[in-house]
Amino acid sequence: MQEPTILLLPGWQNSGPEHWQSRWEALFGFVRVEQHDWMRPLRGDWMVQLEEAVLAAPSPVTLVAHSLGCMLTAAWASHSLNRQRVHGALLVAPGDPEQEALRAVLKSWSPVVLERLPFKSILLGSHNDPYCSLARAQGFAAAWGAEFIDCGHAGHINAESNLGDWPQGQHLLGQLTDWKKEKT
Repeated sequence: MQEPTILLLPGWQNSGPEHWQSRWEALFGFVRVEQHDWMRPLRGDWMVQLEEAVLAAPSPVTLVAHSLGCMLTAAWASHSLNRQRVHGALLVAPGDPEQEALRAVLKSWSPVVLERLPFKSILLGSHNDPYCSLARAQGFAAAWGAEFIDCGHAGHINAESNLGDWPQGQHLLGQLTDWKKEKT
C-alpha cells in the first residue's frame, strides 16, 4: 500500500517553530500547505491553496489541521470535486470564527460549514481552549461525523501547550491512516 501524503493545515497566523505541526514537518517531511496571507485569511483563497496541494500530491492525502485549518478542511470538502483523494483528517483544536472576538478578522469564514466530511476524521478539543469552547468543538465533531477526543485542559493544543513532538497526536495519526513513524 502506498504511503499517504500528509498535508499540514495550520490555522490563522501559521504555526511557529515550536508548534507540533512545524516539528512534524521537520521530523517527518510532511507538507505544509502555504497560504498567501496568514494574517488576513480569506476562506476562498485558502480553499484554492488546499485544492492545489491535494492535486499535486503524489499519493492519497491525509490532512492534519489545526485551528482555522479545521474550518478550511470542512469548507474545502463541501466544494471540492477531488475530496476522494483524501483518506482522512486529524482535526486539532478547531478555531471558532463565529466567536464574537474573532468575527471581524475572520469575516469570510462565517457561516461555518457544518456538512458531514466524506472521509474518516478525528477531532480533538480542549476544556480551556480560548478559541473554541468544548461544547462547540463537540458540535463540530458531530456535524462533521468525526470521532471526538477530549484532551482535557490542553489549551489551544499548540506550542503554548508544551506538547513538543506530541507523541499522542502521532499515535492518533497512525490510527487514522496508514502513516507509520519511521524508526530513528
